[in-house]
Amino acid sequence: MRGAAFERAGRGRHSAGMNDDTLAVAAGRDPARQSGAVNPPVVRASTIAFPTVAALEAAEAHKLDAPYYGRNGTPTAFAFEEAAAALEGGYRSVTLASGKAAVLAALTAFVESGDHMLVADSAYAPTRAYCLGFLKRFGVETTFYDPRIGAGIAALIRPETKLVFAESPGSLTFEVQDIPALASAARAAGCAAIVDNSWASPLFFKPFDHGADVSIQAATKYIGGHSDLMLGVVTATRALHETVRKAAFALGAPAGPDDIYLAQRGLRTLPVRMRRHMESGLAVARWLRARPQVARVLHPALEDDPGHALWRRDFTGASGLFGVELVAGPKRAVAALLDGLELFAMGFSWGGYESLAIPVDPARSRSATRALWEGAGPMLRLHVGLEDPGDLIADLAAGLARYDAARGAAA
Repeated sequence: MRGAAFERAGRGRHSAGMNDDTLAVAAGRDPARQSGAVNPPVVRASTIAFPTVAALEAAEAHKLDAPYYGRNGTPTAFAFEEAAAALEGGYRSVTLASGKAAVLAALTAFVESGDHMLVADSAYAPTRAYCLGFLKRFGVETTFYDPRIGAGIAALIRPETKLVFAESPGSLTFEVQDIPALASAARAAGCAAIVDNSWASPLFFKPFDHGADVSIQAATKYIGGHSDLMLGVVTATRALHETVRKAAFALGAPAGPDDIYLAQRGLRTLPVRMRRHMESGLAVARWLRARPQVARVLHPALEDDPGHALWRRDFTGASGLFGVELVAGPKRAVAALLDGLELFAMGFSWGGYESLAIPVDPARSRSATRALWEGAGPMLRLHVGLEDPGDLIADLAAGLARYDAARGAAA
């Protein structure tokens, strides 16, 4: 399993020359400013007290950068944000209460009534819902574009277009986008290029090295890694950080210090976990690709995937999340497969230590590109966790046998 992609994983270099493996451990951590503690402490605070009027006024003048009021950030938040920005490769980060809140902050930072956005048709369903609901109500128009469009995005940019929003690989269908081409077209038109980078984590794709202005992480997922927190992170360039941070504060959805602390703890083991997710995920994906009950596997790190060339060019690794299209079968056959799984739980989200499997229907959240993914059979989304891949394969083998039996009974 230790192919080229695995060997490249986690090999990215920080601007200071520090390897990502080391950066994940060291960034945002300074025992000298933490009373000698190895880990940044949990600071639970709403009110920040100041000894003098001068000190209060000085804090107010720098309230985007230092403790001023609990909603604006605490030492716990600032320490984690420092580490997240270092790994992502951006200037600074801001934390929010969820990945969805991070998406909302990134979008609302750049648009107002009368503006237009370009959003990948394969974006996360809540992102799409926010565009078609809340933002539409306030006069912001969204055009959903083919995630494979690349440099062709330039033809869709209007004078009133303010941003291009990419998610690569795409949610549910895992198309890889040409981020450098999208970012170049956005920059030429004066638009912000925003990337939801949650699938790859900060380790396996560096958005700012490929032209992005803003990157989003649903830290609920791989950064947290244990399915026990809700957290979003938005990282931006120096030029746009203040714009993003002001939007985040305006939303009034700060992350709690305990969740931030858990995410910071998860960050320390992220490189080790991501390599295991990738290695096991590829093992399961390759096994599934050869099963007669499987029509295709949607995983950009597989050599026959339509997005593999772009993935290989821009990414240094793959996560454990991918899609599976089964051969045609009734809904009850899918239920027979999933209901009997012992190691794959059924539940939303992903990125934790545990494996997950859910049925998905991309038609519910696509409008521009149905022909690219629509097949004859039902679809599943799998997240391969940290269990032994042989045990996971055995669990899926039994499930596929149940699928076959139920299909036969249905016939």
